[in-house]
Amino acid sequence: MVSFVNTFLSYIMLLLVIGVLAAVAVTVGITLAKKKNAKAPKVETADGAGEA
Repeated sequence: MVSFVNTFLSYIMLLLVIGVLAAVAVTVGITLAKKKNAKAPKVETADGAGEA
């Protein structure tokens, strides 16, 4: 029974670590995408509306 609890807690910790890494990766990706979009010049279209 003790080994089952230890194994279960080990997998829970692994799940938490993977979840935190995924959250950090998503946050970094969103931040980089926003910076890239802010640097991109706006392109004027024929109807006068600007597109990024």
